[in-house]
Amino acid sequence: MCGRLAQTKSVRYYSNELSVTARDEFEDLDTPTGNYNAAPGAKHLIFRLDEAGTLSPENVIWHWLSSWAKEKGMPPQSNAKLEKLLGGFYRSLMKTGRIIVPADGWYEWTGDKKDRLPWYIKSKEDRPLFLAALTNHFPDQQDPEGAGFVIVTNESAGGMVDIHDRRPVVLTPEDALAWMDTSFSYQQAESVAREGCLPSDAFEWFRVSKDVNGQKFHDAHLIEPIASVESFPIQPGIAKIVQT
Repeated sequence: MCGRLAQTKSVRYYSNELSVTARDEFEDLDTPTGNYNAAPGAKHLIFRLDEAGTLSPENVIWHWLSSWAKEKGMPPQSNAKLEKLLGGFYRSLMKTGRIIVPADGWYEWTGDKKDRLPWYIKSKEDRPLFLAALTNHFPDQQDPEGAGFVIVTNESAGGMVDIHDRRPVVLTPEDALAWMDTSFSYQQAESVAREGCLPSDAFEWFRVSKDVNGQKFHDAHLIEPIASVESFPIQPGIAKIVQT
């Protein structure tokens, strides 16, 4: 994790949840993005706080290729492990590149590679999610090769372990703002992510269509529950089985 997101609402919808004004020069504050299958390698909506405390929305590519990884011939990465944020690999991003990725939910898969079964994970209260992330893209600078963002992940706990052993760091609106606040040191920001990560019982998850496995589908049917109790083995700890 994290490999796919649903990011479907407008900038104003997400920013209202944060109770912060978004910069109005962004291309469109009110049109829903409508992307139910947001994948790495493409541009997606991110938020950062400017020095005046105004929310700055941008479209940034979801991947990051560090110079070190490029020299090693490694592919771009899409995630960063929470437990490694204070190491040298991420330190520069932690100091100035802390951002939030707003989303409605994310996908995980179970089963073997030949028959992967997708699950959709969202807030039990149907609230927007604010995912801690890091970027080396800055609007006033020329991007280095491989510039983009990565989503911070943590070890899963509770029933969510049955879906995947890692999950994105999802923060409350208050902690999301603290994470982006550059007046916080990177050590303080790491504590915000570690201590503010919402627990597994804040979420629910259910089986969804295998259409999400590909990239040609991007509409709302991807997040509709499709499984009944009889249609697949029940795994211990699954938080919600949807009857149809």
